[in-house]
Amino acid sequence: MLTNQPKARSEFHVLAKPIGPICNLDCEYCFYLTKKDLFPETRNFRMTDEVLEKFTRQYIESQPAEARQVDFAWQGGEPTLMGIDFFQKALTYQQKYARPGMRITNSLQTNGTLLNDEWGEFLHDHEFLVGLSVDGPEEIHDKFRLDKKGGGSFTGVMRGLEVLQKHQVEFNTLTVVQSDNSRHPGEVYDFLKGIGSTFLQFIPIVEKEPAEEVSYRSVPSAQYGQFLSGVFDRWLAQEDVGKIFVQDFDLLLAQVMGMPSTLCVHAETCGRSVAIEHNGDLFSCDHFVNREDQIGNVMSHAMADMLDGAQQTKFGRDKHDALPRFCLDCDFLDYCNGGCPKDRILNAPDGEPGLNYLCAGYKVYYEHTIPTFQKMAECLRMGRPASDYKVVDRLKRREYEEQNGKVGRNDPCPCGSGKKFKKCCGR
Repeated sequence: MLTNQPKARSEFHVLAKPIGPICNLDCEYCFYLTKKDLFPETRNFRMTDEVLEKFTRQYIESQPAEARQVDFAWQGGEPTLMGIDFFQKALTYQQKYARPGMRITNSLQTNGTLLNDEWGEFLHDHEFLVGLSVDGPEEIHDKFRLDKKGGGSFTGVMRGLEVLQKHQVEFNTLTVVQSDNSRHPGEVYDFLKGIGSTFLQFIPIVEKEPAEEVSYRSVPSAQYGQFLSGVFDRWLAQEDVGKIFVQDFDLLLAQVMGMPSTLCVHAETCGRSVAIEHNGDLFSCDHFVNREDQIGNVMSHAMADMLDGAQQTKFGRDKHDALPRFCLDCDFLDYCNGGCPKDRILNAPDGEPGLNYLCAGYKVYYEHTIPTFQKMAECLRMGRPASDYKVVDRLKRREYEEQNGKVGRNDPCPCGSGKKFKKCCGR
């Protein structure tokens, strides 16, 4: 057996913040606006051409040799403040350093308020995937998503949405789940579906406060689970399975089928999704942009070395290694994996630290949805669409009869429960 072989490099993803924490809105729950304090001497937060080119080259070169696609994700702050010229340069550098046959994709997370026809044409022509931040109908959205004058931002967001639709730009929606909109899952789902979103992402707000456990804006834990369950029920009731895609549902269905989570929040370990600031500073995670979790700067360090270095490796493994016993003994551990480390702000019932604030909510969500996802998984294993989940028992009986003959009332149920057919699917 060969030893001391170099470890195969795995893919990683970078959230690029070319304008740093600068934004034209002033959302009350935004955790990133305060990151300006990390750069007390900085007045201009725009990423320079030199940093852009260095980042682009290193990001592409640091991917494993077999990687055929590299995804650039632009966030903020508000990345459209950089202007179209910046992204034109980014595309130029991407083509300059792309390997032969490599596909480069770009996504842009935006509040949409600065989009116009010029942006629409650019985003369409260069096939950007746009994530539009919107929290629900106007009254719900404007609760916390405010502009610099304290007014609501809903009208501007909808104007940006019209630009995306006019120019046929592919988009999805990102909805922050907070204390207010979490009480209206059906209304939020209907709104997002109504504006044409076919891929929905929901991000829970958990803000640790010095004097309180969490801020008043934070979603109550159990309520978060009720929100996802309410969206799930609406999704089923409107027969949107296979038509409307909800990130949480896609991930959980895959996990029920035995696949690992593709989202860091519910992966066993983390550390392969990092954030780069405007000046090239590289941080362990978008939610850990602080000096103790800075792993270097692309202007002076090789990105691959930083990603595979001891500090980042430990950061990623700590997600599992630091779990309290309460989590390790949980029936849902394989689905939750302790959640995001940033939300592990509680003590477990035995007093051990490291319990995720959203634990109760995850359990509500899993208990409510997993039985249905198990049926969907059965459909997919049979080569049927997940939308056949209502008749999966009938399909399994038909499949069984085709292979073994008719199922009698006292025969073992073909679903594999171990019960007699008359006591199970034959009821």
